[in-house]
Amino acid sequence: MKQKKIPLRKCIVCQEMFPKKELIRVVRTPEEEIVIDLTGKAAGRGTYVCRQDSCLKPDAFASGKWKKVLERALNFTISQEKYDTFRNQWMEMMGQ
Repeated sequence: MKQKKIPLRKCIVCQEMFPKKELIRVVRTPEEEIVIDLTGKAAGRGTYVCRQDSCLKPDAFASGKWKKVLERALNFTISQEKYDTFRNQWMEMMGQ
């Protein structure tokens, strides 16, 4: 019996490949908002973050590194207001 192909995606933080179902998807919606998509099916341009502690707890939020990485991955210039909203959603999801 033929083995089913498992789709792989790259984490934008650590640049490692993981099975798609193990990653958290971040999406730029058609309304140009940035949201966390836990279902993996939201419409819009998406990128992925793995569930490793170093990637989930971004100390780089303070330095602005995440904003640059997200802008590059989502092909979108992110205003500071939208970025702060996303960062607050992310921290709530992490339980911090």
